[in-house]
Amino acid sequence: MSSIALAVAVAVVTFASGLLGLALQKRLPQTHLSGGSKDMILAVIGLLTLLLALVLGTLVGNTYASFARQKAELEIMASRAMLVDQALAEYGPEAQPVRNLMKQALDQSRDLFWRGAEADPGQLNADVAVKRWGPLASALDALDAATPVQKDALAGAKANFAQMEQTRLLMSLQLSSPVVWSLVISVILWSMFLFCGFGVLSGTNPTTVIAMAFGAISVASAMFLILDLATPYSGLFRVPASSLDQAIEAIGK
Repeated sequence: MSSIALAVAVAVVTFASGLLGLALQKRLPQTHLSGGSKDMILAVIGLLTLLLALVLGTLVGNTYASFARQKAELEIMASRAMLVDQALAEYGPEAQPVRNLMKQALDQSRDLFWRGAEADPGQLNADVAVKRWGPLASALDALDAATPVQKDALAGAKANFAQMEQTRLLMSLQLSSPVVWSLVISVILWSMFLFCGFGVLSGTNPTTVIAMAFGAISVASAMFLILDLATPYSGLFRVPASSLDQAIEAIGK
């Protein structure tokens, strides 16, 4: 299910819970909605409001932090790729095929992240990254440095390539579990209980219904942010590819 579809479902069930509360208000005896009973309902509503605000804020903050981390790691990977290319340029013309191979691998990674991820998020798994960068590692190992300059350049290229490969694997591993679904389900249930409580204590009129609708949309929009930011390469909010584009353009020149 897409993040938009799930957010719409959250809005619907939350709003329906509010309508259920309005229906319960008409059926419950008046003694259940006054005095100590009303105070208890208000206390529970206050607790649920606090829990919902804290957990929603935490989830939005965590998913945005994960989104920003992916962007930073992509920039690190792009910068490492440029350092590998610079070292191979110092190595000499013998390293040109390796430079071309790295540029090709980066082009494929760009297509994978910003095109293939939307069609099949499973393509961002760590095993795909290992297979993609394996030929380049073999090509670096195949270089036979003959001079001290070439040896230093090759050592620098291998060190930066190892860092680049590690960053790429880390990006895939972080994408494997972006959302804690138990927390998401808890938030949805709390929202339903909270809006049901609002309905029980509210009067049945158009203003109340419209306010509940706006509240349900607000909760659903927060849920949409959580789910969409957790998929930074296939959602509405995507990590920009500008840093990788600059690296691809610079490599091989």
